[in-house]
Amino acid sequence: MSRYYSYLNTSKQIVTDYKGTEPLSVWLKKFFAERKQMGSRDRREVSQLVYQYYRLGNACKNENVNERFAISIFLCNDKPNELLNLIKPEWNQLIELPYLDKKAMINGFDSYDIFPFVDEILLEGEELSAFCNTHLFQPFLFLRIRPKQTEIVIQKLTANNIDFIQLSKSCLVLDNSTKVDNVLLIDKEVVIQDYSSQMIGSFVNFFMVLVQNKAKPLNVWDCCAASGGKSILAFDVLGKIKLTVSDIRESIIHNLRKRFERAGITQYQSFVIDVSKEVTQFQKQKLDFIICDAPCSGSGTWGRTPENLVHFKKEQITYYSNLQKRIASNVITSLIKGGYLLYITCSVFKEENEGVVSFLLNQYPELELKKQELLLGYALEAENRADSMFAALFKYNPV
Repeated sequence: MSRYYSYLNTSKQIVTDYKGTEPLSVWLKKFFAERKQMGSRDRREVSQLVYQYYRLGNACKNENVNERFAISIFLCNDKPNELLNLIKPEWNQLIELPYLDKKAMINGFDSYDIFPFVDEILLEGEELSAFCNTHLFQPFLFLRIRPKQTEIVIQKLTANNIDFIQLSKSCLVLDNSTKVDNVLLIDKEVVIQDYSSQMIGSFVNFFMVLVQNKAKPLNVWDCCAASGGKSILAFDVLGKIKLTVSDIRESIIHNLRKRFERAGITQYQSFVIDVSKEVTQFQKQKLDFIICDAPCSGSGTWGRTPENLVHFKKEQITYYSNLQKRIASNVITSLIKGGYLLYITCSVFKEENEGVVSFLLNQYPELELKKQELLLGYALEAENRADSMFAALFKYNPV
């Protein structure tokens, strides 16, 4: 019993001391490193309590900290909980009720208070409510099966008694606690990639249809490549391409090269560049396809980083929007006539998405919008508990 009170007290200390200046996962790692006496179970229990606390966002913010912890445990779990049994036993007896029934039991609880700045999202009614509610639940683990690997992947998962749902020919959904790296060859057989991120493949497929008569290998530049997930996706969808990848830090490119080695991608260029400034490397090169997965607020992924529901500042939306406009403007002129720009964010804010699209179309009459979509991962059904993303595909037609 005293152990669970200790977990609660430690969690209360964390939410008091943590100020949101760095990712919560990084901050917790440092916090636990200074407390060697805490075992793996202790760290796991405390981490879970803290993450659940932040999942409430700004809902019930006038309640005291103990009550907020009780509410978060009650709403975020569907099985009896030892700590909740100590601090709110009447709720623990009802914890297996459906989420919507439990929510109705909490005085003053409003789903719209969970996610900040809801007026910045182009959602309303039931869609907006569902989007807010889903932040109370951690997104699932999604795998994208790479070409010609389906049979071996399904066979390995089945042989190791790992539960999964196959959403499509190439997409699997698993419980987020599932360990697959000792069963599957990550990046070679499967890529760990959120469902909405995998859906970017529909934009790549659409681009491929539009340029299907292209005789030579396509010149593709992933200008904000990060870990390279979109590059591997493009490689798998488009086949033989001349691939170039870049990002702002050498450490990112170093890790990307290791990932490409595992993925079997050997023919590519890579370099470090700040594409928010001048893009001198490509002044004389012209590209068929530019993937711009731009730096953003990450608001579509806050189900994985719920601390942002509390600590993200509204003025950062405009900061990212301005950065995105500079980046997209800088890379556009590296396209050939008839080339395509795929603009992507993992944000749900209209200023970073539709706002940037409008800016580009107004600023560059030579751009033609071919397709755009907000890819929602908000639904509570098992197959849809994913991140949310935005994508827009432009064709470049200079005079």
